[in-house]
Amino acid sequence: MEYVRLGGSGLEVSRVILGCMSFGDPQLGAHPWSLGIDEARPLVRQAVEAGITTFDTANVYSLGSSEEFTGKLLGEFARREEVVIATKVHGRMHPGPKGAGLSRAAIFAQAEASLRRLGTDYIDLYQIHRYDPHTPIEETMEALDDLVRAGKVRYTGASSMWAWQFAKAQHAAQLGGWTRFTSMQDQYNLLMREEEREMLPLCQDQGVGVLPWSPLARGRLTRDWDATTRRTESDRFGGTLYRQAEDSDRATVEAVAALAEQRGVSRAQIALAWLLHQPAVTAPIVGVTSERHLADAVAATTLRLDDKELSSLGEHYVPRAAEGF
Repeated sequence: MEYVRLGGSGLEVSRVILGCMSFGDPQLGAHPWSLGIDEARPLVRQAVEAGITTFDTANVYSLGSSEEFTGKLLGEFARREEVVIATKVHGRMHPGPKGAGLSRAAIFAQAEASLRRLGTDYIDLYQIHRYDPHTPIEETMEALDDLVRAGKVRYTGASSMWAWQFAKAQHAAQLGGWTRFTSMQDQYNLLMREEEREMLPLCQDQGVGVLPWSPLARGRLTRDWDATTRRTESDRFGGTLYRQAEDSDRATVEAVAALAEQRGVSRAQIALAWLLHQPAVTAPIVGVTSERHLADAVAATTLRLDDKELSSLGEHYVPRAAEGF
């Protein structure tokens, strides 16, 4: 496994990050396809043994049970100082003023709850899951900075938003003398490349690490166009994505399949390798539900594509509206 610095920080992360949204109580939250703790256990063990050191979850995933599973399983297979734990705050966890959003009250309450569920006294990377237009960004950035100064958070990051919102947050932090975001977790894959216009150049210019979510486009890049899975049939959020340019997307999926056959590797390896060749990308966040998925993610880190192959994968893309915010 290769290890890289997260943006301009000194924090070292594995070249592939294990996304833990796949782990959680399927009876809680919006992910009925998630794996219970006994099903997740061998996957976390496999990840640790493969050298993956970075694990990403969120408080809203399976209403907190993803954090519980992640913390417990990492405690079984790794020492705390050997892993980087990332989680997020923003979505609705419970009724009331502290149950959602990025107010000072909500951030403090939700950070404490995440720490309890993860079974740790600090979070390595604490990310705002989305932008909160109802809270002054200065209030959010100062609250996050206070968590860093209290030793409960080591680094902060953000997730999908407009580039101007991200720039505004970073500027507010600079003016206030507060901790700036170290990373941006955004949607980036062969079927959604709109971040190449503004967000990725901004991150490169400012030394911000990029951690793409949905690197396989909810699995669309790994299977025939018309194929479905249990997850596609029940993933409400995923059902809103990748519907804007189906002719372009189908051609891209077919290009991935053709190159995978030519190279004798899986489609997942090809799609992830393309992403890992993009200069702005630090490490994609890969969700897995089988040992094969995890093996493909690890193998992709050593798969080299030449310029002609990279061009063949990207040539069918057409502009579309940004989505997933």
